[in-house]
Amino acid sequence: MTPPRVLTVAGSDSGGGAGIQADLKTMLALGTHGMSVIAAVTAQNSVGVQGYWELPPEAVRAQLDSVLGDIGVQAVKTGMLASPVLVETVAEVLAGLDAPVVVDPVGVSKHGDSLLAPEAVGTVKSRLLPTATVVTPNLWEVEQLTGVKVEGEDDLRRAADAVLALGPRWALIKGGHLPGEPVDLLTDGTTEYRFRAERLDNRHTHGTGCTLASAIASYLALGENVPDAVEKAKVYVTGAIANGFPLGAGIGPVDHAWRWRTNAKPATDG
Repeated sequence: MTPPRVLTVAGSDSGGGAGIQADLKTMLALGTHGMSVIAAVTAQNSVGVQGYWELPPEAVRAQLDSVLGDIGVQAVKTGMLASPVLVETVAEVLAGLDAPVVVDPVGVSKHGDSLLAPEAVGTVKSRLLPTATVVTPNLWEVEQLTGVKVEGEDDLRRAADAVLALGPRWALIKGGHLPGEPVDLLTDGTTEYRFRAERLDNRHTHGTGCTLASAIASYLALGENVPDAVEKAKVYVTGAIANGFPLGAGIGPVDHAWRWRTNAKPATDG
């Protein structure tokens, strides 16, 4: 049987921890067929992003037309789109698509490197977010998109409402950088869900945002509704963070194959 098909439109991470590479690993781990539209190429490793190069918009559009025109999709995830023209190109296609769209509004890398041109922020707000079934900003991205600064859990709903005003159906505000117990808030403006998880003592968290958005898209493609897709994605990502491993001299990646590795461990006597 053909598995559900999920398309990622994002940047390539040469270090393999985030971006297109993280997306495809997540999609495979969750039982879907991952496909890709590469919008940018990064020179990136465990210590940072040394450079990135956007693909021409006609190359991005050709990839989209190629996949959507022949194979089709059950869900789409967007990540790093870098520039206004790439955001516009992708948004134009997604606006006419009859499939759920998960937008990860990537603005900055785990190492603090900018991955979105300042002049593209307005285009993300006006063109991309209205196409989203779910948008998954972290606290820095919330402030970048809305001006709302989240300093505690009480601010999460105000942030979500500000994001929803930009047009997505659901907003998932990721509160992992707040002090205390990590909590994410999901709402469509009417119904509200809060997802809590223990704070894990592991610095190797590269690719967390990409992985979460791709996991949500995968579960949507598998037929889950938005709250259930987010809940299951959170479980998967929490396990991936718990099993993140060192790589290179800096921040290592989460382990996308943690369930496989856990199940493959030999039983011990006693």
